[in-house]
Amino acid sequence: MDYNQALEYIHGTYKLGSKLGLENIKNLLNLLGNPHRELKVIHVAGTNGKGSTSSFIYNVLKTAGYKVGLYTSPYIEEYTERIQINGEKIEPQRLAGITSIVKEKIDIMISKNMEHPTEFEVGTAIAMVYFFEEKTDFVVLEVGMGGRLDATNVIENPLLSVITSIGYDHMAELGDSLEKIAFEKSGIIKNDNYVVSYPQEDEAMSIIEKVAQERNNQLFISNTDKLEIKNTTLEEQTFSVEILGQEYEDMKIKLAGKHQIYNACTALTALEVLRQFRNIEIDKDDVYEGMFTTNWMGRLEILNKNPLTIIDGAHNLQGAIALKESIETYLNGHKITLIVGMLRDKDIKGLLRNIIPLVDKVIVTKVNNPRTMAVDDLAKELVSFGKKIYVVKDIDGAINKAYEITESTDAILITGSLYMIGEARTIITKK
Repeated sequence: MDYNQALEYIHGTYKLGSKLGLENIKNLLNLLGNPHRELKVIHVAGTNGKGSTSSFIYNVLKTAGYKVGLYTSPYIEEYTERIQINGEKIEPQRLAGITSIVKEKIDIMISKNMEHPTEFEVGTAIAMVYFFEEKTDFVVLEVGMGGRLDATNVIENPLLSVITSIGYDHMAELGDSLEKIAFEKSGIIKNDNYVVSYPQEDEAMSIIEKVAQERNNQLFISNTDKLEIKNTTLEEQTFSVEILGQEYEDMKIKLAGKHQIYNACTALTALEVLRQFRNIEIDKDDVYEGMFTTNWMGRLEILNKNPLTIIDGAHNLQGAIALKESIETYLNGHKITLIVGMLRDKDIKGLLRNIIPLVDKVIVTKVNNPRTMAVDDLAKELVSFGKKIYVVKDIDGAINKAYEITESTDAILITGSLYMIGEARTIITKK
């Protein structure tokens, strides 16, 4: 099996959908020798900020000299982004080799009339095998969806559970209230352990507190009461904060947006818990360096400066509100050309009502995904805003149109779907 065949096999399981539950992944990992049981895991769930928070934690541990695995989803440009060790993506041929082994075990499952694992379960199994074979010191493991029944929740005894910002997304699967969604996210909290939480809305926090107490966990809420934001630009932010008695003066991060400072504080809380309660050696200098050198693709990421071209993966209401605040902070005075494409099962109205009033022109395009919203339907949703609307069905054409109609002193913003911004990133960086 070569790399392309491996990707074809992995993506070929997409048709099986996304089934929540742990039986499949347990059966598969059992046939693979249960590699996950040998890993030291920091498990991260949440609606927004999972990737950024995971990346901060991962980068600091890596900077501190440890061999650290990172598992995230979805990917922006290449599948191998999802599985990394110390800043290096899994090599394509290594992915192919492990996929071949995983396929053999799945064939055994099918021969025994077990269900075929889904795409996410296959990817999770590949990652577990890779991290085990590479003898990682730690693994930062990001939940795919929910938590309680997510394939990553096969982890039985993490070093630490982390819950980032909880909001409304995947409601068909996770529930239609913050309480229900928080209950699913809290499923990663294991007995007699430690949990760190972003400062949630009251409805979500009450559930996290309840589950933590029931499972005898020490809960640490990221404390932003003593947070002082000193400087914020698209290239760099500086803040000071006290976390579990540790003063962090003039902490710098490259990720833009106030929400990323809150994610950084959640990551710092997780790192302090690992240091103080799990006795993991992390020097303060490594924290500063690791936080500052953290990059995360597709989150207010600048791809061009003439005109200013930014991609952002806002695809739900919370993400849209954060993007709105960032536009008001960083793009005030710019005329903005927006390229937008969305999946039909997302909060389309929530994104549009927050973003469209702030832009000058809108280019509607299609997401290269079976769940894409038809461009004509999306364009109809925009009519009431009174903006100039262009419909360009492919993202390459949409980008060309944006550069054609945008002055060099103005801005292009591409948002609405992580799938789409990944394609846009590839096109723009090649150009």
